[in-house]
Amino acid sequence: MQRLPVITAFGGFNPAGRSSFHRGYKRLVLDKLGGAEREDVVADLAALMGLRSGADADLPVDAALERRVLDSTLVRELETRFYDYRKCHFHQPADLSSAEGMTFEMSARQLPDPLPADWNVESLGDGRVRVRCSGLSVMLDSYREISVGSAGQLPTGFEPGEHYNSRFHPRGLQLAILGASDAVQSLGLDWDTVISAAGPHNISVYASSAMSQLDPYGNGGLLQSRLRGTRVSSKQLALGLTSMPADFVNAYVLGSVGTTGAVAGACATYLYNLRSAVEDIRSGRARVAVVGAAEAPLVPEVVDGYSTMGALASIEGLRKLSSGDIDFRRASRPFGENCGFTLGEGSQWVILMDDALALELGANIHGAVANVFVNADGTKKSISAPGPGNYLTVARAMSETRAVLGEDSLRHRSFVQAHGSSTPQNRVTESAIFDRLAGAFGIENWPVCAVKAYLGHTVAAASGDQLITSLGVFDRGILPGITTVDRVAEDVHHKHLDIALEHRERDPRSLDVAFLNSKGFGGNNATASVFSPSVVRRMLGKRHGERALTAHSVQNEKVRERAQAYDAKVKRGDLNAIYRFGECLVNEQEIQLSDQRVTLPGYPEVVLPSDNPFDDMV
Repeated sequence: MQRLPVITAFGGFNPAGRSSFHRGYKRLVLDKLGGAEREDVVADLAALMGLRSGADADLPVDAALERRVLDSTLVRELETRFYDYRKCHFHQPADLSSAEGMTFEMSARQLPDPLPADWNVESLGDGRVRVRCSGLSVMLDSYREISVGSAGQLPTGFEPGEHYNSRFHPRGLQLAILGASDAVQSLGLDWDTVISAAGPHNISVYASSAMSQLDPYGNGGLLQSRLRGTRVSSKQLALGLTSMPADFVNAYVLGSVGTTGAVAGACATYLYNLRSAVEDIRSGRARVAVVGAAEAPLVPEVVDGYSTMGALASIEGLRKLSSGDIDFRRASRPFGENCGFTLGEGSQWVILMDDALALELGANIHGAVANVFVNADGTKKSISAPGPGNYLTVARAMSETRAVLGEDSLRHRSFVQAHGSSTPQNRVTESAIFDRLAGAFGIENWPVCAVKAYLGHTVAAASGDQLITSLGVFDRGILPGITTVDRVAEDVHHKHLDIALEHRERDPRSLDVAFLNSKGFGGNNATASVFSPSVVRRMLGKRHGERALTAHSVQNEKVRERAQAYDAKVKRGDLNAIYRFGECLVNEQEIQLSDQRVTLPGYPEVVLPSDNPFDDMV
């Protein structure tokens, strides 16, 4: 009997705002929300953006504030807080020479070592020198336009590093701290209670970035330092590692001494980490698993790299699609006429528990991750081209779901969260996979969503965006349409698909399962099956009995109250981010040891394994 990985909490931040309590999801489907609910979403975003705080949070939202909030979220024109894409700094190499020679003055401290052979240096006193030479190679400060002007950016005014002592932390790790903190506090349970119930060794954390931390405080600064004439800091290399989102959350948010890991798989990174967590819980290796990813790729070098590949939606490409008028908010166009994807930044986290522990603690039940399937592409002609592996991942997820939930759930009560990267190649290849498999499994009008239309491509966190949106769909029943395109492109396969260009409302109880699909460079394909809360409760009732569900419901009332108290506090502008730097350090001299157990100060004891797992072989 395998344990069911139940989703008990979720949180994070992306261009739609805060993820916990479905707030980011509601920003996507805002046009379908009623007046009071719509105003609540806008008010929460306004507090996050620093436009309102404290008692102001309860004031009515006027039209001007709403317009400002809406214009400053989701995909939009790149803001200069990152860099000015119209006038981005670079160095132009130049060789200077003169038949009569060159003479210039400079600080003696700036002299190169060793001196070039043709340099004649004369001291002028006061630390100055005069140099005579025949020529000079220099790098001239220059500026030029970057061909990409759109991005999925965090809401304007929301700076993650301002919510805790983030000195010298790369932006991606700032996002990791805040995202994991949001998930933990939305849990509604004290984390020490979770550790006591599960055991410190039965908690896993799997998280990563795909591209590492590439801003000046991480690998970006590390690699630029010599060319810029600056020194490498003691932090840049360490903080630049792709494993740092997991490491930061273990050290500064959870204080975890359990299993940890960071799996990178290009755009499928989130699902790769989710797979590790699901395997831990299903097999019993862990009782709690925290899964996340954080990516902050909005730096010029990354944009240059993707642009050179022809992967991003360029200004000129968007101009051609819109007959001259560029609408940056519609830059990401999955399954429509498009010209490349749009980068985004974000961090998403979920907390999984095994079904027995979730019931024992009265935890919130937002759904369950049944499985994550991963397959490579085999022999490839181009490392960035799609391949056959994604047929296997989607087919395996569909087949297992049918075995668990039945034919009706698969055919009539499921939907797909497409990778939907917004490239001409993706719209053809991914739609072909869905369409052909829908036909093979007897599915007609299979609903397909593509949230990158709103958020852009957050790389490692992209499937986290899909997961969080799916939980919102299960709660509210609104399937986000692809509203950034006017029609489905002619080369898209959709005989058996319903690729909606507007939001569709369903009874939440009519949706049993979401399939999350991800296609990554290098042949990294992954598909996850996520069950709805109603399905999970039905499964828990069958395994544990109705009496256990009733007891859970009673205990869950206090958990929900505590979680909602956190939500109300954040709505007033106080994220209260968890950052336990240097707190409750373990004195290793106080660790109690025997051949049967280990006890760390401040943690429940860990009983050492004594059973022989290979009993049938020795």
